[in-house]
Formats: sequence, C-alpha cells, structure tokens
Amino acid sequence: MKRIERVSLSHGSGGEPSWRLISELFLKEFYNPFLSPLTDSAILNIYPSPNLTPTLSQRERERGARGEEAIGEKSIKIAFTTDSYVVKPLFFPGGDIGKLAIAGTVNDLSVMGARPLFLSCGLIIEEGFEYSTLEKIILSMKKTASDSGVQIVTGDTKVVERGAADKIFISTAGVGIVMDGVELKRERIMVGDIIIISGSIGDHGISVISKREGIEFESEIESDCAPLNGLIIEVLESGANIKFMRDPTRGGLAAALNEFAKGMNWGILLNETEIPIKESVRSVSDILGFDPLYIANEGKVVMIVSSADKNRVLKIIQNHPLGKDARIIGEIVSSPKEMVTLKTVVGGTRIVDMPSGEQLPRIC
Repeated sequence: MKRIERVSLSHGSGGEPSWRLISELFLKEFYNPFLSPLTDSAILNIYPSPNLTPTLSQRERERGARGEEAIGEKSIKIAFTTDSYVVKPLFFPGGDIGKLAIAGTVNDLSVMGARPLFLSCGLIIEEGFEYSTLEKIILSMKKTASDSGVQIVTGDTKVVERGAADKIFISTAGVGIVMDGVELKRERIMVGDIIIISGSIGDHGISVISKREGIEFESEIESDCAPLNGLIIEVLESGANIKFMRDPTRGGLAAALNEFAKGMNWGILLNETEIPIKESVRSVSDILGFDPLYIANEGKVVMIVSSADKNRVLKIIQNHPLGKDARIIGEIVSSPKEMVTLKTVVGGTRIVDMPSGEQLPRIC
C-alpha cells in the first residue's frame, strides 16, 4: 500500500485512513501491550499498598467484613483514556464543545466497564476569544461533570496567536476504576450473541452540520451528546452477560461494528428495519447524501450481549431516560467472517464497509 505522504482530514475520520495512520505510525512506534488492543481506554493494573490511604484502608475493612480479599492483596484495574475536541460550531442544538469534551471522555471510560472518577482539562485558546464565551463553555463542562459524578482535578491553558487555532480546542483525559467481575473483550464474543444499540443514530452529526450550514427545519434536530455512565453501570450491575461495548462516535455505527469484527472468526449481520433513525435525521441525510450508519453519535452505546440476556438488558436500557429508543439491531453470525452485512428493507443483503473518508468534518 502506498506510503502516507501528507495528513488529510480523512485521517481523523475514524475510518480506514485513521486505522492506517494509527497502525503504520502510532501503534508501530508506541507499541506496548496496554496500547495494542486499541480500545477506547487502556486497562492498567495498579498494585497499591494496604496502607496507601485512609480511604483505601476503610474500603479494605468493608471488603473484609464481607469476606472478600483485601484491596492491598491484589491489583486494582483502572481505565485511562484521552481525547481532543475541535467541533465546529462550538455551540449546537443539544450541546457544545464543553459538554462534548466531558461526556465523550466519561463514555470512553464507561464502555470499558469502568466507573469514571477524575478528568483533566487542557485548553488551547486563540488570542481574542471572548471571555463570556469561554465562561459559558467552562460552566457547561462544570455541569456535565457534576451530572456524571466526576471531578476535573488538573489542567493546562495555552493561548496561541490570532489565526493559529480556530477559537478553542479542548483536550481531556480520564481515569476510572474497572468494576469488579467485569471483563469486556472481543475474544468473549460468540456466534449467536446479540447486538443492542441504546437509541437512534446520526443525531449528533446531523445536528452539528445543520447548525454549521444554517439548514433550518420545522423541528430542530438535537445532538444526543450525553454522559452514559449511569446507564452503562445499571446494565453491568445487573449481572447480565455483556461481552463488549463501544460508543459509536467518529465513523458512526458502521465504523464501530467493523472494529468489532476486524480479525475475528465471525461476522455481524444487521437488520435495517430495526436500526432506529429519526425521520428528520433520515430526511436530512437523504438531502445531503449521507448514510446515517456512518454519522457520528455522542450519546449512544452499542453492546454485544449473550442471547440469553438480551431481553433483560434491553428492558434495563429502555427504562433509562437515555435509552428509551433502544433496539436489538443484529446478531453475531458464523459467516462471512470479519465482515458487517446488512439485511435491507427489501430483503437483500449488502456489505457495510469501514468508512473510507471524512463524511462530516469537525463534528467532535
């Protein structure tokens, strides 16, 4: 394959060009066993001293009272993630760059089975940026963090010359504790497992592009931007057999599912009639020539669930305010391996490829 000569917008799309850049440069040069799975967060083992802090000692006493192993005698699994946000426009129906930064990082931790705890915040601000706008973004971050139960505990600010950035960019990192007994790995997925999505797709991307291009409709399309840790924790605490999960952000549902199937001994079959898409999103997508399967979401989670637990998990999600439109959208099949296929409305089957370019630039 031809060597990458210059970085293009497509290399930030979450699709095939992104995977080439990651695998040919970043993964090659940074390779280590924590990075190589390329999951939304790295899972790290920490071995604390039994007397590390009074809080840990108290937790040890509580675990001992329940006949469990003391924390200091085994490792604690933490999830660690980082992300950057360059969305344009900064404010859009249903959210803004600040809410997006907090919710996105919380979700990246949550889909790894972790309880999000602490976040960092790095700001790159263009000279001349309005203080009142900055304050509005910071207050949005404060509220979203509070709603998520996380704290912003460290950060950094840089101001660059006018024209050297586009108003403001935000980078966040997050740390969470992986829940006991939770093991979310692609290797646990089996033929017959079920695919569930927590709600309608394409809302975020269409909301942002509509605002950017000044497209107006009778009813405004709102982004689904939201922290999902509450919903995900409810599902994991139920004891249901959850195999794997992701939040389908850049590249949309199509990219997330292709990442699931890549290199595996099974494939994915989707049912088009069951994939929830709002009529307004479908209409705008048709007008602009977009496929909702490839449009980014910022408040949805895709779960691979044991067939035996599908109805229980679906009910838990639908009973949560952020999951009322959840649906079973497909299953794991024996063939074609490593591929995502879609049973269409008319009864045929088509391949859903990994996205090859940038459909909607600057939406996250």
